[in-house]
Amino acid sequence: MDSLDREILDILRRDARTPYTEIAGQLDVSEGTVRNRVENLQSEGVIERFTVATSTGNVKAMVEIDVAVDVDTEAVADRMADWEEVDFVWMVSGDEDVVLVVDAADTATVNDLISRARGQEAVVSTKTRLILDERIG
Repeated sequence: MDSLDREILDILRRDARTPYTEIAGQLDVSEGTVRNRVENLQSEGVIERFTVATSTGNVKAMVEIDVAVDVDTEAVADRMADWEEVDFVWMVSGDEDVVLVVDAADTATVNDLISRARGQEAVVSTKTRLILDERIG
């Protein structure tokens, strides 16, 4: 991955629907170059998916989860990734092992999700942070 790939990724991170022609114009390259670069980044697994950020008025939260040391953290993360309200699952270093980024209709739904997480045999503890505001980086 070179500097052009990084510049393309920076633009797509801000808006994944940016037309290739617009990206090409910003970077002073051809549309075909952008298209080929994006296809290569996808085939190499650098771009895993394109997603949508919403402003729904829902409650967004980060649920930090500590799992037991003798547990397959990846298996726990994979199970939780299937939960409807979960947008992202991060396996992280530090005091917690897994972080869920949650987009739920209301605080009761967030609380239900926390209870579901705590009900998992592998989960030792949880810590929740409500997301009060969000900016695109």
